[in-house]
Amino acid sequence: MAHLRSRRRLALAVPVALSLTASLGFLPAAAHAAPRAESTAQAADAENFAYLVNTRTDHRTIESVKEAIAKAGGTVVVAYDKIGVIVVHSANPAFAQQIRKAPGVQSAGASRTSPVTAAGTTDEGAVQYLSKAQAAKIAGSSTAGEEPLEADQWDLRAIGADKAAKIDPGSKNVTVAVIDVGVDDTHPDIAPNFSASQSANCVSGKADTTYGSWRPVDADHYHGTHVAGEIAAARNGIGVAGVAPGVKVAGITVAQPDANQLFFPESVVCAFVFAADHGVEVTNNSYYVDPWQYNCMDDPDQRAIVDSVNRAQLYAQRKGTLNVAAAGNSNDDLDSNALVDASSPDDSTPVTRTVDPHKCFDVPTQLPGVVTVSATGVTGAKSYYSSYGDGVIDVAAPGGDKYKIPDTPSKNGRILSTLPNNSYGFLQGTSMATPHVAAVAALLKSTHPWATPAQLQALLKAQADNPGCPTDPYDGNGDGVVDATCVGGKRINGFYGFGIVNALRAVK
Repeated sequence: MAHLRSRRRLALAVPVALSLTASLGFLPAAAHAAPRAESTAQAADAENFAYLVNTRTDHRTIESVKEAIAKAGGTVVVAYDKIGVIVVHSANPAFAQQIRKAPGVQSAGASRTSPVTAAGTTDEGAVQYLSKAQAAKIAGSSTAGEEPLEADQWDLRAIGADKAAKIDPGSKNVTVAVIDVGVDDTHPDIAPNFSASQSANCVSGKADTTYGSWRPVDADHYHGTHVAGEIAAARNGIGVAGVAPGVKVAGITVAQPDANQLFFPESVVCAFVFAADHGVEVTNNSYYVDPWQYNCMDDPDQRAIVDSVNRAQLYAQRKGTLNVAAAGNSNDDLDSNALVDASSPDDSTPVTRTVDPHKCFDVPTQLPGVVTVSATGVTGAKSYYSSYGDGVIDVAAPGGDKYKIPDTPSKNGRILSTLPNNSYGFLQGTSMATPHVAAVAALLKSTHPWATPAQLQALLKAQADNPGCPTDPYDGNGDGVVDATCVGGKRINGFYGFGIVNALRAVK
């Protein structure tokens, strides 16, 4: 599976936004990019590759660029005129170089390093399915007023979501869109709160709203259904409960339907624009955009990816959508000067490279205005896998930690939620922390319906509980080795940002 946000990375707050804005204005000299994707494209003359072409948004420029695309041997898949992003397929190995010279083109490049065929995410480890015997044991431990499996949901109690639901479960006028591998809206815990009119399949880069197009192609594409249940599983006497069981949840599929489940940039661009145009208040992004774990601004292909996705997510913000994204699962310090990326490009042959996360961006989590989320376990400590970084993490939330065992019937430190085909199971990762934050944001939006995305982010930070940096050296997996160093104080620090979100405070 690609990079579901059990993965590994973070988004910087204001410092990153400023750095990104600057980087889009010029090419930094030391971004340490890997070999360009276009060089791979040149080697395959007969095959179609996908490209992103970014232009000004006036009609005359867009039409002129479309003509240039055709002359360079490209076919327009879809043009998002409002943000100046055009998705193109071309078998011309020199297409990118040619189109960059066209008047009106601001950036352009290949969106992948392998040919187009007929999605990444951030969960840490394989899913653990809940058996019928386990479910019966958990149900026997539930108390009056709880959902049958709620006794195993330590994460709800950790952020006061169980108590918050009794005060305000959230408004049906608020929708969280899960941009992911698909959501099984037939699951009895998801069906009551599912919004089909705000759901689509964006895999091709163009939204398909055919009924059911948002559903996962098979049971192995479980990540989005798990995330959706964490956000809004109904309190209906079945299974589990979501953090915001009264809000709506939508599914926007962006993952390729094969086993790798890669999230390519044109699909994510489509998802942000679709969510914005269909009145979605919050998007959940538990992934990084493939094929590059970090997109370096001195590489024209990677620069075009950053430019395109950033235009789309900024458009969503302007339309009133708050975007929440996972920090990643590599236990990386995203405020360091150098990180090793050995996984990119993940759609062909990876090349080990050293990158500066201040110049090579994890997308979408490091884009300006996006809420970056780290993960915690049952004790409230940073999860062993969670990436972190002073000035990068905005808030934290329960994402699970197999080394921290809760006092629950299953004694499982991961997060229990819904899975396709009316199933349930445990996952851990920043992928699981992000929906907790998206759900609390939805509760805040329910309470403050006129709040802008920037105001919602400020409210998220204001209601968070910050445990502060640990006093002892951090040893996440208990092997006696210091695994990370927390920088900052009680109010803001690199492990938790402004703190762990609190659903009860959100509704009060």
